[in-house]
Amino acid sequence: MDRSNELAAISADPDHLVRVHLSKEHKAANELVASWMEEAGLSTWQDAAGNQCGRLEGREPGLPALLLGSHIDTVPDAGRYDGMLGVLLAIEVARRLRDRAAELPFALELVAFSDEEGTRFGNALMGSRALSGQWDDDWWNLRDEEGISLAEAFVDFGLDPARLPGAFRRPEQFVGYLEAHIEQGPWLEDAGKALGVVTSIAGARRFELTMVGKAGHAGGSPYDRRRDALVGASELVVEIERISKERRVIGTVGKMEVFPGGVNVIPGRVEFSLDLRAEFDEDRDDALRLIWDAAREIAARRRLEFHHEELYRADATVCDLDLRAAVEAGIRATGDEEPMSMWSRAGHDGMAVAAVAPIAMLFIRCKGGVSHHPDESVTKADVAAALDAYEATVLALAAGSSAPA
Repeated sequence: MDRSNELAAISADPDHLVRVHLSKEHKAANELVASWMEEAGLSTWQDAAGNQCGRLEGREPGLPALLLGSHIDTVPDAGRYDGMLGVLLAIEVARRLRDRAAELPFALELVAFSDEEGTRFGNALMGSRALSGQWDDDWWNLRDEEGISLAEAFVDFGLDPARLPGAFRRPEQFVGYLEAHIEQGPWLEDAGKALGVVTSIAGARRFELTMVGKAGHAGGSPYDRRRDALVGASELVVEIERISKERRVIGTVGKMEVFPGGVNVIPGRVEFSLDLRAEFDEDRDDALRLIWDAAREIAARRRLEFHHEELYRADATVCDLDLRAAVEAGIRATGDEEPMSMWSRAGHDGMAVAAVAPIAMLFIRCKGGVSHHPDESVTKADVAAALDAYEATVLALAAGSSAPA
């Protein structure tokens, strides 16, 4: 817990936690995490994408590794456990096992991913996508709010964009990936459970939506002649909620900008966002078709134009059955004989890592399900249980009781 406080103190804003990709705070966090990895007996390096890595050899040098980790970047005004707790737990598991490393049929590798949230450049999972060889060179042209390109930020951080492929890893280098993370939902708390095992990670798609009408004077435009883009957009927002509930998916409009923005001007253009996610991709995409139908109907009825552009897509990721069984065994080792299973409504680095390794996740209860907010809270007892379960999971895999194929 003390280390969570120490890591959270590295922030761009002394009053609010924010630590973004390739910032000076990111560099300081990498250095601090590296020092803890070294204390735990790991060799360390920062890879070509800015991920902080460590390795503990198994019973012989050069074995494929079981990868443990999470991310150390944050959203603005973040809580102190999202991502960071998973990194700290991975380090403590390695510390506990270092004297037993000669018994392990795999190496342990740890990773603190540099950019899961996508806060600075708007594109999530860049750290884990680099590790898993899914880098898109078009990303070099992404720019932050200050106009700094991703390529420029790499250089400013001390990295060489030309060396980025050095971060890529191959499937034969790993036996699996495990991540511990706060649940970011209320289901464990509602069930009275400290820990849970993840079955899959939600598939998400994100869009920029635009409704275009015609601006006009608020007082001089009769209703039957108005082409109010904001009213049309607002009607669609309500439809998104209705369709999402009906189809059992999660649809969210989190951002909206109105133009020209005058108090006495009918809005002529509205730009807004859509985040749509579900346990299964086909459910998400079926709901999306209904949303587009509703948008076209609203636009036609109100004499508006509707446009959409997809900004992000990550399909659902199913957790490996053997690794899940090991996590369940780890939870049982803490005294919970009936581990709770759930799908993750939030995205995680495992979605990218799954391209090179089977994955599984351990969820930890968080108060009220609150996440991405300073009120994120966990208990010492739950964190202690998570550490015991995490260690027991690794040992179950080492014993071969649930080793992935």
